[in-house]
Amino acid sequence: MPKQKMIELLYELMKNSKRSDRELAKVVKVSQPTITRMRKNLERTEYIREYTIVPAVEKLGFEITALTFLSTSTTPKDVKEMQEWILESQKIVFSSLGEGLDGKTLLLVSVHRDFTDFSEFTRELRGILGLKGASLESFLVSLKTDMIKHFSFKNLERI
Repeated sequence: MPKQKMIELLYELMKNSKRSDRELAKVVKVSQPTITRMRKNLERTEYIREYTIVPAVEKLGFEITALTFLSTSTTPKDVKEMQEWILESQKIVFSSLGEGLDGKTLLLVSVHRDFTDFSEFTRELRGILGLKGASLESFLVSLKTDMIKHFSFKNLERI
Protein backbone atom coordinates (compact mmCIF):
# COMPACT_ATOMS: atom_id res chain seq x y z
CA MET A 1 0.00 0.00 0.00
CA PRO A 2 1.48 3.32 -1.04
CA LYS A 3 2.76 5.60 1.70
CA GLN A 4 0.76 8.47 0.17
CA LYS A 5 -2.50 6.63 0.93
CA MET A 6 -1.35 5.95 4.51
CA ILE A 7 -0.64 9.64 5.04
CA GLU A 8 -3.99 10.53 3.44
CA LEU A 9 -5.69 8.17 5.91
CA LEU A 10 -3.82 9.76 8.81
CA TYR A 11 -5.02 13.23 7.81
CA GLU A 12 -8.58 11.94 7.49
CA LEU A 13 -8.35 10.40 10.96
CA MET A 14 -7.12 13.74 12.35
CA LYS A 15 -10.28 15.35 10.99
CA ASN A 16 -12.50 12.80 12.71
CA SER A 17 -11.21 9.51 14.11
CA LYS A 18 -14.73 8.33 14.92
CA ARG A 19 -15.51 7.60 11.27
CA SER A 20 -15.89 3.97 10.32
CA ASP A 21 -13.37 2.19 8.12
CA ARG A 22 -16.13 1.97 5.49
CA GLU A 23 -16.54 5.78 5.46
CA LEU A 24 -12.78 6.30 5.37
CA ALA A 25 -12.41 3.82 2.50
CA LYS A 26 -14.74 5.95 0.36
CA VAL A 27 -12.75 9.11 1.02
CA VAL A 28 -9.30 7.54 0.61
CA LYS A 29 -10.54 5.46 -2.36
CA VAL A 30 -9.41 2.04 -1.20
CA SER A 31 -11.30 -0.96 0.16
CA GLN A 32 -12.52 -1.19 3.75
CA PRO A 33 -10.18 -4.12 4.57
CA THR A 34 -7.29 -2.04 3.19
CA ILE A 35 -8.24 0.84 5.52
CA THR A 36 -8.31 -1.58 8.46
CA ARG A 37 -4.80 -2.85 7.57
CA MET A 38 -3.53 0.69 6.99
CA ARG A 39 -4.90 1.88 10.33
CA LYS A 40 -3.25 -1.03 12.17
CA ASN A 41 0.02 -0.27 10.39
CA LEU A 42 -0.21 3.41 11.39
CA GLU A 43 -0.72 2.30 15.00
CA ARG A 44 2.09 -0.27 14.89
CA THR A 45 4.56 2.23 13.40
CA GLU A 46 3.41 4.89 15.91
CA TYR A 47 2.17 7.41 13.36
CA ILE A 48 -0.89 7.20 15.61
CA ARG A 49 0.07 7.48 19.29
CA GLU A 50 -3.43 7.26 20.72
CA TYR A 51 -7.08 7.89 20.03
CA THR A 52 -8.48 10.56 22.26
CA ILE A 53 -10.65 13.67 22.29
CA VAL A 54 -9.75 17.31 22.72
CA PRO A 55 -12.17 18.42 25.45
CA ALA A 56 -13.35 21.93 26.21
CA VAL A 57 -11.25 22.00 29.40
CA GLU A 58 -12.88 25.25 30.54
CA LYS A 59 -16.17 23.34 30.84
CA LEU A 60 -14.42 20.86 33.14
CA GLY A 61 -13.53 23.63 35.60
CA PHE A 62 -10.10 24.67 34.36
CA GLU A 63 -9.49 28.41 34.08
CA ILE A 64 -5.82 28.60 33.05
CA THR A 65 -3.50 27.02 30.53
CA ALA A 66 0.14 27.76 31.35
CA LEU A 67 3.15 27.57 29.07
CA THR A 68 6.12 27.37 31.42
CA PHE A 69 9.65 27.72 30.11
CA LEU A 70 12.61 26.54 32.21
CA SER A 71 16.35 26.54 32.06
CA THR A 72 18.30 24.60 34.62
CA SER A 73 21.74 23.20 35.08
CA THR A 74 20.99 19.75 36.41
CA THR A 75 22.82 16.50 36.93
CA PRO A 76 21.70 13.31 35.13
CA LYS A 77 20.05 12.19 38.40
CA ASP A 78 18.11 15.47 38.60
CA VAL A 79 17.05 15.10 34.96
CA LYS A 80 15.66 11.63 35.67
CA GLU A 81 13.74 12.90 38.73
CA MET A 82 12.41 15.82 36.68
CA GLN A 83 11.22 13.51 33.89
CA GLU A 84 9.51 11.20 36.39
CA TRP A 85 7.72 14.13 38.04
CA ILE A 86 6.60 15.48 34.65
CA LEU A 87 5.29 12.07 33.56
CA GLU A 88 3.37 11.64 36.82
CA SER A 89 1.86 15.13 36.86
CA GLN A 90 -1.79 15.14 35.86
CA LYS A 91 -1.62 18.89 35.24
CA ILE A 92 1.01 18.67 32.47
CA VAL A 93 -0.48 17.88 29.08
CA PHE A 94 2.71 18.34 27.01
CA SER A 95 6.41 18.68 27.72
CA SER A 96 9.49 18.77 25.54
CA LEU A 97 13.09 19.85 25.47
CA GLY A 98 13.87 22.73 23.15
CA GLU A 99 15.77 25.97 23.01
CA GLY A 100 15.10 29.66 22.88
CA LEU A 101 13.72 32.47 25.02
CA ASP A 102 16.94 33.49 26.76
CA GLY A 103 18.38 29.98 27.03
CA LYS A 104 15.24 28.15 28.13
CA THR A 105 15.54 24.42 27.44
CA LEU A 106 12.30 22.85 28.70
CA LEU A 107 8.65 23.57 27.95
CA LEU A 108 5.74 22.48 30.13
CA VAL A 109 2.14 23.01 29.00
CA SER A 110 -0.25 22.59 31.91
CA VAL A 111 -3.88 23.26 32.85
CA HIS A 112 -5.06 24.63 36.19
CA ARG A 113 -8.32 25.19 38.06
CA ASP A 114 -7.37 28.76 38.95
CA PHE A 115 -4.41 31.00 39.76
CA THR A 116 -4.00 29.49 43.23
CA ASP A 117 -3.71 26.03 41.66
CA PHE A 118 -1.11 27.37 39.20
CA SER A 119 0.86 29.00 42.06
CA GLU A 120 0.91 25.70 43.97
CA PHE A 121 2.09 23.97 40.79
CA THR A 122 5.04 26.34 40.33
CA ARG A 123 5.93 26.12 44.02
CA GLU A 124 5.96 22.31 43.75
CA LEU A 125 7.94 22.52 40.52
CA ARG A 126 10.61 24.65 42.14
CA GLY A 127 10.69 22.65 45.37
CA ILE A 128 10.50 19.03 44.25
CA LEU A 129 12.75 19.51 41.27
CA GLY A 130 15.25 21.65 43.14
CA LEU A 131 14.73 24.56 40.79
CA LYS A 132 15.09 27.31 43.35
CA GLY A 133 17.91 28.91 41.35
CA ALA A 134 16.49 28.01 37.95
CA SER A 135 15.11 30.43 35.47
CA LEU A 136 11.37 29.86 35.12
CA GLU A 137 8.95 31.97 33.09
CA SER A 138 5.29 31.34 32.37
CA PHE A 139 2.76 32.62 29.89
CA LEU A 140 -0.76 32.24 31.27
CA VAL A 141 -3.83 31.86 29.07
CA SER A 142 -7.25 32.50 30.55
CA LEU A 143 -9.71 29.86 29.41
CA LYS A 144 -12.59 32.19 30.31
CA THR A 145 -11.90 34.53 27.40
CA ASP A 146 -12.81 34.01 23.77
CA MET A 147 -10.35 31.71 22.05
CA ILE A 148 -9.07 32.80 18.67
CA LYS A 149 -8.46 29.19 17.62
CA HIS A 150 -8.99 26.11 19.75
CA PHE A 151 -6.35 23.39 19.91
CA SER A 152 -6.86 20.82 17.17
CA PHE A 153 -4.96 18.92 14.50
CA LYS A 154 -7.92 18.56 12.14
CA ASN A 155 -6.79 21.43 9.89
CA LEU A 156 -3.09 20.66 10.01
CA GLU A 157 -1.46 21.70 6.75
CA ARG A 158 -0.46 18.83 4.52
CA ILE A 159 3.18 18.94 3.49
